Amino acid sequence: MSEEMSNINLSEYDLPPISVGQKITAVVTKLEDKQVLVEVENCQYKCIIPIGELSNIHIDKTSEVVREGEEIEVVVKKIENETIILSKREVEFASAWKELEKLFNNKEVFEAQVSEVVKGGLIVNKGIRCFVPASMVDNKFVEDLSEYQDQVLTFKVVEMDIEKRKVILSHREVVREQKAAESLKAFHNVKVGEIVVGKVSRITNFGAFVKIGEIEGLVHVSQISHKRNVSPSDVLTEGQDVSVKVLSVDPETKRISLSIKETEEGPWELNSDKLIEGAVLEGSVKRLTNFGAFVEVFPGIEGLVHISQISHTRIKSPHEAINVGDTVQVKILEVNSNTKKLSLSIKELLENPEADITDYEMPEEQFGGFQLGELFADKLKGFIK
Repeated sequence: MSEEMSNINLSEYDLPPISVGQKITAVVTKLEDKQVLVEVENCQYKCIIPIGELSNIHIDKTSEVVREGEEIEVVVKKIENETIILSKREVEFASAWKELEKLFNNKEVFEAQVSEVVKGGLIVNKGIRCFVPASMVDNKFVEDLSEYQDQVLTFKVVEMDIEKRKVILSHREVVREQKAAESLKAFHNVKVGEIVVGKVSRITNFGAFVKIGEIEGLVHVSQISHKRNVSPSDVLTEGQDVSVKVLSVDPETKRISLSIKETEEGPWELNSDKLIEGAVLEGSVKRLTNFGAFVEVFPGIEGLVHISQISHTRIKSPHEAINVGDTVQVKILEVNSNTKKLSLSIKELLENPEADITDYEMPEEQFGGFQLGELFADKLKGFIK
């Protein structure tokens, strides 16, 4: 028979015809180095399976795949010179492709062992040689892929091309979905008002992000410290463990607001015994306004010295008497613990340069040994009736 023949007519033997592409059952009769001899029922021609047609994965010996006497499913690949070339690989490929196609369509996750590490990725044998690009190996950059050799990992099929017989798998997609699920679960477990320990993951000019398990929340710059005008990078470092209080949780945007400040004892609590009316303290002028001056008496505690309490002398602006940065003595006039406000006075600790003017009787002047009234007494008698 010529190589162009596509089928064998076995009618003279009263046997059914065999065609290229036909799926049949064969029994392994002999294992050789480069091929396997098989027997097909009611077929009088030589039937062989080349080693390259035994499996979709690389093998060195035919004995790695089949054994003598084993019954296997094969496909007719070629008919030439009264020899039928069969393929076990094609049957396996069709079955494996069907299974992988189902996994792909259903977006299912499955386990498989990494059989080989190659340039640019990993090889996974799932009945078909599947490729995992390095970018899809994990959720983070992996410098050395050799650590994945022989590992059993979870995968998803992300791309299939039947014409090119190409299947692309991703472990990264599975990792991302797992982390998203863990994050969602952790998000719902966070309660407003609770204090937890987290790790500073990022620092920005507007605050710091703190990771709590699998989720991340923001500590706004105003919630970092009781001190004013604090830069996040001045007091925090990436990787630092911090206690934070959960201020708010937004289920829709999955945003969490945190506070470091509210987990610490504030300056008012630390100095409550010194913040009493009448107490005299030393402070630093921090700000000047048209209505007064703000003086910091303890770190994080400022009080207002109203313009009327700056000087005994009438001034139109605080700048006339004091400057930012000046160290001044102040007296506490009023304390409001609820609003955390202090009313202070500078002038009550200053001496009044203008002496008090009091009423007094002028002494009668003496004139020549006589009092002035006596001197004119006679002159006035004519006018008094």
